[in-house]
Amino acid sequence: MRAIEMRIEILSIGRLKAAAPERELIERFQASKGTIREALRVLETQGLVRSRTGPGGGTFVEALAESRAMELLGNYFFFQNPTIGDIYALRRILEPELAAGIAGKLAEADFKRLEQTMQIYVEPPRDLEEERRQRHAELDFHSILVDHCDNPVLAFMCRFLQSLLRDLTVCKRIYDEPNPDLRESGLSYQVRLLRALRREDAAAAREIMFEHMCVAQRYMEEREAVLQSKFLQVPD
Repeated sequence: MRAIEMRIEILSIGRLKAAAPERELIERFQASKGTIREALRVLETQGLVRSRTGPGGGTFVEALAESRAMELLGNYFFFQNPTIGDIYALRRILEPELAAGIAGKLAEADFKRLEQTMQIYVEPPRDLEEERRQRHAELDFHSILVDHCDNPVLAFMCRFLQSLLRDLTVCKRIYDEPNPDLRESGLSYQVRLLRALRREDAAAAREIMFEHMCVAQRYMEEREAVLQSKFLQVPD
């Protein structure tokens, strides 16, 4: 417990000052050099601080990168085996609120960026590699929406759920197969969503995104069931 409290206070000191020299940390905590260095090593491993020696050196607090936070959280869920249903149970709640929250916040350049992303999957894929690129581009569309969310908790959770869909083994297997219905349905909902966002109609954006998530979940779970049945089939 003492070690945890020490690491928390080191971070607090770093927020107030440009750097916390090792000597100052030893005096503040009345701890040995080895103990301080171990606490700093743990924080540095977690990406929360960086240390620099020499003139002007010390311990500097680092803002944890979103990608690093997702990587750490993804490692935890690697052993929890979340299902497609688990992911969409939250997407159905969170992404409609995100869509409603960004209504009126998109500039014309933002709409063009979304439309350019949609162009990647407006036509049927020519091969499986293009199929994968299109599926990831569809998730990119949702990631762009997240970029404009001013609620950092909501934005992080939505982006993390999207990252799980990219990395989940069963999703990769689904994306490796032709999915014309998924592409056409997703494209249709996204066109409707952009129209609602251009009108700055938050209520419509929420409703369209909720419908989109429900349809996507149903389709993904159906494909998941098909893949599982194929896996369980015993050859004659």
